[in-house]
Amino acid sequence: MKVLRRIYSIYGTLVFIFTFLLLLPIFIITIEIPGLKKYGRMLNRLWSKIFFGLLLIRVRFENLQYLKKHPQYVIIANHFSYLDIPVLGLIPYDLVFIGKSSLTKIPLFGYMFKNLHIAVNRASLKSRGESILRTREVLSQGSSVVFFPEGGISSPQPPQMARFKDGAFKVAVDKQIPIIPITLSYNHLILPDDGKFLLRYKSAKVVIHPPIPVEGLGHKSVPELKDRSFRIIQEQLLCDNALIVTSSKS
Repeated sequence: MKVLRRIYSIYGTLVFIFTFLLLLPIFIITIEIPGLKKYGRMLNRLWSKIFFGLLLIRVRFENLQYLKKHPQYVIIANHFSYLDIPVLGLIPYDLVFIGKSSLTKIPLFGYMFKNLHIAVNRASLKSRGESILRTREVLSQGSSVVFFPEGGISSPQPPQMARFKDGAFKVAVDKQIPIIPITLSYNHLILPDDGKFLLRYKSAKVVIHPPIPVEGLGHKSVPELKDRSFRIIQEQLLCDNALIVTSSKS
């Protein structure tokens, strides 16, 4: 079984690389020509569709209709796996991801990410400040933003999340844009962050929760918004993964 997973993982890595290289010239055009970056992010979505399609991994969305209630959101999601960004990239909206600066060091991919999305070095106060300014700017331009409020893949025991940081919630109340929590139920089972980089063939599940309004709220409401969002995502994670444990024992 482990040999099959290794073969599947090598295949997945090759698919990821070759499909990216195939689309790279178009990424470059959307980055280098002013006003086309939105189309570069649309290309991200196409890339994700091709990637999961060739891996034969079904990504099942629940409650996609919630995203239609407002023109833009501050999206927050749990973060246990490197698959999280590609999975969320399937959402059919203009999404700008807030990701760690180490992504920009990946050859070619880093060029694409830092130009179409927002990279932040969480150890640098200056970088965190600049990322908040850029986030406000893209929200003013009508895009939605995606935060992983745990601050990266930081939980030692998925599906238990690490504590949320304040940044996403401060941005939401500053810009008066509703928050929408999203649960990525099984990505940590498909591609665990355990250093082995072994893919498991399994369907992915994305649960979109009802929007949390922030109209009229200020920074004093950030702890409450943070706790409410954490509970929503954590309860869904525990529920979905309890079903996995139960089914595996039966």
